Amino acid sequence: MKLMKYLTGVLAVMLFLSLNTFAQDEMSKEEWENEINRLNEQKTSLQQELETLRSEVDQMKNTKQGSFDECQDQLYALVGATKADIERFRRQVSELNGQIQRKESPKTDRQAALDELKKNRISALPEFFDRVHNQMQRALDAWQDAPQEISYEVKRGDHLWGIARKKEHYGNPFAWPKIYQANRDQIKNPDLIYPKQVFKIPNLTEEEKGKYDKLRTNYKPAPPQQQTEAENQ
Repeated sequence: MKLMKYLTGVLAVMLFLSLNTFAQDEMSKEEWENEINRLNEQKTSLQQELETLRSEVDQMKNTKQGSFDECQDQLYALVGATKADIERFRRQVSELNGQIQRKESPKTDRQAALDELKKNRISALPEFFDRVHNQMQRALDAWQDAPQEISYEVKRGDHLWGIARKKEHYGNPFAWPKIYQANRDQIKNPDLIYPKQVFKIPNLTEEEKGKYDKLRTNYKPAPPQQQTEAENQ
């Protein structure tokens, strides 16, 4: 549309300048008629060009362009996938990315899963390529696995509840049974531990973390003894 307006404007300007030239210059009748004919021919040519452009614009408007979905289907066909395949791959990428961000061990399993996604031709699509081949791999490379277990030397006044509560261990006192089970060779009674004993503090699995976190959340401390006695009176 802008082009048509431009051409129309050019035509108008040319006619105006030509007529203005006639007014300024003295011309014979024959010269005047020849100039008029030339301008009429030029006008006709411009009008024809204008009509051609209008026709092309109308043709473009009426031409059915492929829809977004059709373009997507063509793109999927290039990697031999259907919409269902793409959706399934999208879920797999999202699930694995979440596991990597949460550092759900073992790391080797997450790397193996990512390698499988990379082998899939769908990973070459623009939606997935950078995320699968670059972002998720960088996150895995930056993932530093914690030691499977650490050692702790018992100090005077320690108890399993307090050892489990330490931030460098579990940060949750309800996880004390994990320490007890890992050191049964040294601990006969969980209420009796001794200074200079060296305990193994193993990592918690995701399932164990959830279990002990739930215990801590649902824990309700008993009321103070004085308050209980007062209530019983």
